[in-house]
Amino acid sequence: MLTWRVKRLRALGTNIVLSVFGEQDNSALVAAELLIRQQESRLTVNQPHSEIMTINQLAGYDNTEISSGTYALIKNAVLASQKHFGFNALIGPLVKLWKIGFNGANVPSDHDIKSRLLLSNPDNIIMDDALHTVKLVKTGMELDLGGIAKGFIADQIRSIWFAYGIRAGIINLGGNLLFVGESPRRSDGRWIVGIQDPNKGRNIGIGTVIKPACAAVTSGIYERFLIKGGKRYHHLLDPQTGYPLQTQLAAVTVFTRDSLQGELEAKRLFFAGKPIPGWEKDPNNLGAVFIYQNGNTQTVKASIH
Repeated sequence: MLTWRVKRLRALGTNIVLSVFGEQDNSALVAAELLIRQQESRLTVNQPHSEIMTINQLAGYDNTEISSGTYALIKNAVLASQKHFGFNALIGPLVKLWKIGFNGANVPSDHDIKSRLLLSNPDNIIMDDALHTVKLVKTGMELDLGGIAKGFIADQIRSIWFAYGIRAGIINLGGNLLFVGESPRRSDGRWIVGIQDPNKGRNIGIGTVIKPACAAVTSGIYERFLIKGGKRYHHLLDPQTGYPLQTQLAAVTVFTRDSLQGELEAKRLFFAGKPIPGWEKDPNNLGAVFIYQNGNTQTVKASIH
C-alpha cells in the first residue's frame, strides 16, 4: 500500500499541495512550508516591506541592498528579460495598466501603452554583484518576479527534500509541478502527467504524458482574459508591443529538469508560437506539448496517451 503525506496551504497567490511518499514524519513538509513563507515575504509585490517592493518604491531614486538569494534570482530574471524571447520581469506597469483578470480591466489607449513600454526596458536596471544592490533607473518602473518565483521556490524545496532523504514526492505550486525522485506507482519510476485541454476549461484533459522526474510547467491564455467590443484580449502581454501576444496557440506545457528553467522555457515556446528547431537538443529540455486554439496538438520529445 502506498503511503503519502500531504500538506495543503495557500501562499504565493495560489493553492499549494506538497506530497511526499514514504514512512517518514512531517519534517520535510514543515521545512518546505517554512521556505515558501520565507521566500514569499521576500519576493511578493503584495507586501510593502518585501525586498522586491522596497526596490520598486525606490525606483528612480536609490539602490537597495538585498539578500544573496533574491539577488541571484533577480540577476537570472534580468538576463532572461534582456534576451527578449517573451519573458520580462519589468512588465509590471503594463500588467497594471490592462488589469486583465482583475477589477477594472479595460483596453488602454495606445498612448498609455507606449508610455508604460518605456518603463519596461530591462536594460534600465543597475546591479552590483559585489554589494548585492539593485536600482531601477526610472521612477514608475516595477520589478515583478511572479513569472519565475514558483519555479525558483520549487527547485529549492526539491533540494530540501533530497537532504531529508525523500525518495519520491510531488511539488504542486498552483499547477506548476515538480516531480521528485522515482514514482512509486510505476515499476520504471516514471511519472504520469495529465495535460489539460485549454479549449475546454479546467479539469478536462487531452491525455497524459509519461516522464521521469522533471518539472511540468504550462503557459497559456485560457484562464485570464478580457472581452471588449466583441474582441478577446488574453493576459500574456508582448513586451515588445505592450498588447496581448497575437498567437494561434492556446497553451504549451514543457517538461524540463528544473522548475525555474521550465518557467522560462514555457514562455519561450509560447511566444515562439510553435516548436523551435533544435530546442529539444538541450539535455535539460525533456519535451513539450503544444495545443492550438483550433484544437490541434503538436509534441516534441513527448507522446500523449
